[in-house]
Amino acid sequence: MRAAVYYGVNDVRVEEMPVPDIGPGELLVRVEASGICGSDVVEWYRKHKIGQVPGHEIAGQVVALGLGVSQYRVGDRVFVYHHVPCNICHRCLNGHHTTCETFHITNFYPGGFAEFVRVPAINVERGVYLLPDNVSYEEGTFVEPLACVVRGMRLARMEAGHSVLVIGSGIVGLLHIQLARALAARRVMATDINDYRLDAARRFGADVVWHAQEYTPERLREVNNGRLADLVVTTTGALLALQHALRSVEPGGTILFFALTGPGDTLPFSVNDLLLKEITFVGSYSGGPRDAVVALELIRTRSVRVAEMITHRLSLAEIQLGYQLVAQARDSIKVIIEPQR
Repeated sequence: MRAAVYYGVNDVRVEEMPVPDIGPGELLVRVEASGICGSDVVEWYRKHKIGQVPGHEIAGQVVALGLGVSQYRVGDRVFVYHHVPCNICHRCLNGHHTTCETFHITNFYPGGFAEFVRVPAINVERGVYLLPDNVSYEEGTFVEPLACVVRGMRLARMEAGHSVLVIGSGIVGLLHIQLARALAARRVMATDINDYRLDAARRFGADVVWHAQEYTPERLREVNNGRLADLVVTTTGALLALQHALRSVEPGGTILFFALTGPGDTLPFSVNDLLLKEITFVGSYSGGPRDAVVALELIRTRSVRVAEMITHRLSLAEIQLGYQLVAQARDSIKVIIEPQR
């Protein structure tokens, strides 16, 4: 079979490798669609993945069952989670499934940018979800990124009636905008450095958008009844964006950090400001099982519109172009690889 092997953001090669063998309790899934995640193009973050097949946002069809698998059938249309938790450790029992050690060592093989993947037994047990009839394979690739957003909003205690500022209007920012709308936010505002993405932010539900160079907290107050935002979501790791977040959150509000910064980056801030204004910082990584269930239902009911976010559908042979589109972050939103083309 063909698979894309990562040697660097500008060096992703399609190579031949054997179709994986499966053992007891496992599944063989033919990958029909696989999304390129923004984290896939962060060079320092993926350095340890050199020589491996990346891709973790996949949907496909079950083509073979391992001995003992009874809950799925050949032909089932599925979304497959790459990481799954143990569900029994202290972290899992306290709701922090994405910090579980098992979560960080589980994965399907060889990776989502391949024609087929082997799904280990633990993933079969805890990370395979049937796609509803009205959810396409392409839409199914959004379950993982939307689950991450669902988890972030949950940890940030987003509530109906809150005002929300989303800093960065790429794919993750747009998902936050839509989810804030679905959760009955009173007002949703967004910034970005790219006019194409600002237009997308408007289409997907932002009431007000600003180019990042023109944004000020004073402008936020002008459109938000004289107040700053109850929730500020940073979907870019640029330190200037994080500084904007600190200046844009209402006393008693929350800042949700949702993007990698550069390695070693730190953020100076006044502890007294946090104390006196009762600001909450929340970091959120990935999504857990309950978040995937919620995400799939949001997609099924079209409460979050994901098909409209796809700007590029590429073959496996075109994956280097896909990486360039995502890395450049210009006139693209979601890039989907279709390995069977």
